[in-house]
Amino acid sequence: MTNLLVDNYLLTGCGRCPLGNTPACKVHRWPHELLALRQLVLECGLTEELKWGSPCYTYAGRNELMIAAFNQHATLSFFHGVLLNDPMGLLQKPGENSQAGRVIRFTSVEQVYQHSAAIKDLIAQVKEHARLGTKPVFEKQPTVLPEELIEAFEQDPAFHAAFEALTPGRQRGYLLHFSQPKQSKTRSARIEKCMPRILEGKGMQD
Repeated sequence: MTNLLVDNYLLTGCGRCPLGNTPACKVHRWPHELLALRQLVLECGLTEELKWGSPCYTYAGRNELMIAAFNQHATLSFFHGVLLNDPMGLLQKPGENSQAGRVIRFTSVEQVYQHSAAIKDLIAQVKEHARLGTKPVFEKQPTVLPEELIEAFEQDPAFHAAFEALTPGRQRGYLLHFSQPKQSKTRSARIEKCMPRILEGKGMQD
């Protein structure tokens, strides 16, 4: 079943930058690709929601897939993509240090149709892992959060959720960037400047 919030996203964009509801919005660069991906995912029986400004798809209570528009492509992201058997080699790491997440990038609607059978097979695996409660095994690394970031999380739970939804590699990139300055006001300024990108699910280099 389609979600009215996602209908609005496709019409106006995510609304997290001044380009929302204008022809320059990234969502309007890939309308046919986003629509085709949406239809494909819905045919597989996932629940459609709008989270972190983009269409998000859940199954058995877990966030599993996300559709997003970028300047150079549209993407279908698999939050637990590392678990999947991918004989076609479609899945890519979003970043060098990504652990669980995988993405497929599209620059034409024909690519969506060409790989639809393989994508449906990947989504079938997603559903099975969700039913079984399978979780990726992450490399454990010590993480120290700047006090300014903890305060920002406490003031804005949506920002906290968006940060937690980033891949571990993207999180580490931001944490390094936030922690570098010696002065608290500089750290706070960096956090505030990066908040829109984090809320859009983007990393430092996206």
